[in-house]
Amino acid sequence: MSEAWQQALARVPDLLAAHVQLSFSALLLAMLICLPLAIWAARSPKVAGIALTIASLIQTIPGLALLALFYPLLLGISALIGGGISAFGFLPALLALTLYALLPILRNAVTGLTGVDPAVRQAADGLGMTARQKLRLVEAPLAAPTIMAGIRTAAVWTIGAATLSTTVGQPSLGDLIFAGLQTQNWTLVLAGCLFSAALAISVDLLLGLIERSIRERRRLLAGAGVAIIAAGLLVATLPPLIARDNVVVIGAKSFSEQFILARLIGARLEKAGYRVRYRDGLGSAVVFQALAQGDVDVYVDYSGTIWTNQMQRTDSQPKLAMLDRIAQWTMAVHGVKTLGALGFENTYAFAVRPDDARQKSLQTLDDLARVSSDFNFGTDVEFLERPEWRMVQEAYPIRFKDARSFSPTFMYPALASGEVDVISAFSSDGRIAANNFFILEDNKGAVPSYEAILLLSPKRADEDRFVSALKPLIGAITVENMREANYTVDREGDKKTPREAARWLNDKLRE
Repeated sequence: MSEAWQQALARVPDLLAAHVQLSFSALLLAMLICLPLAIWAARSPKVAGIALTIASLIQTIPGLALLALFYPLLLGISALIGGGISAFGFLPALLALTLYALLPILRNAVTGLTGVDPAVRQAADGLGMTARQKLRLVEAPLAAPTIMAGIRTAAVWTIGAATLSTTVGQPSLGDLIFAGLQTQNWTLVLAGCLFSAALAISVDLLLGLIERSIRERRRLLAGAGVAIIAAGLLVATLPPLIARDNVVVIGAKSFSEQFILARLIGARLEKAGYRVRYRDGLGSAVVFQALAQGDVDVYVDYSGTIWTNQMQRTDSQPKLAMLDRIAQWTMAVHGVKTLGALGFENTYAFAVRPDDARQKSLQTLDDLARVSSDFNFGTDVEFLERPEWRMVQEAYPIRFKDARSFSPTFMYPALASGEVDVISAFSSDGRIAANNFFILEDNKGAVPSYEAILLLSPKRADEDRFVSALKPLIGAITVENMREANYTVDREGDKKTPREAARWLNDKLRE
């Protein structure tokens, strides 16, 4: 077995356990909501119409959008009641997936209950059964196969959608898929997809076994299916019950540099005696709030991101002044400690193909504005909505012919292939030099400084051993070394994993 597969499979048990916990919790909660509601709806066409319309409307919302909507909602509720609710991780993922599972369960349950032969109901009435007895002894058994079919559909949908929970900080098999997509490590993508599919198929087969046993009235067979599912849930629940003292949660956004720096931090903390877990693939706002709430202990952010996203500043200041104000603000407002800058900057940089730069005399963003109406713009999924883009538009009369968003993995190939003509690249990305792209000068200084800074959660801010383990990283990483480390992960062919790149980068720190 290759080393890539060994490393992928080593991550599967914990992620699979978390995936099972989340999926089954959402499925169980959806059943608790839908089954009583279905009984009511089966007796009231008006209730059925309203309930099914709402469930259908929820189903039209993409799973990723549903997850994203719960983050600000829970954040607002937590602020309103003075804390106590985490907008990060399990809870938003649970609520979103529960809503996503409602429609198939509710629709099949209503269909099954309303589809019972009226003659059978009349016979039950003739025997003098109460409404409760009729439901328990007649309607429910006859509708059970149809209800179970809905539960099976919901289970498969929920297990598949649970891979998206990575984006709100909940561990799942989606961690492998998202990390693999960003680093073009297809082994990780394949491992995540295979185990997610295997889980969905296994659960569907077990629920099918229970469905058949209900239809054939074979209690022993139903008991066997329930026992197997219960055993799987028990195994998945055991890891969180094991004591985990000094476990540090390290956050990372969804690109290679963040994966590498997270592993570099993790290696230092492990050497200091901590056990670590990683939360990869987080958005800028999600990871900062998770740090402030203590759900994440440490991560690397960028001064420009904190300045514009969190502090809502629209001006640009000298680097040192900006770092000082950021450190004061994060501590005063959130109790977050800015340990310091790592020594390199990763700012937004507009990149073009060298032929275009030469033929159209492009040197600065002013030059780009002159030809922008003929250019297609490619960017990462965040940039067009970020304050930095508005700051650039205010400083330069740039109006592109078209703008498209890409995952960073595919943004660089899009420029190289001619699909777009300019991209909002990252200045520490090794793929800029590898593709010989030309970086246009921001001659008006519209984009603020983007120094990589190390942020600690309030509960770790004054922990001497924690701080001492990470202090040697401050000012120790050059942009040249960071570019090289990034490129070893992003390049095609002989790729390194983020952990291997972190080891290489750590060795460079000692040189």
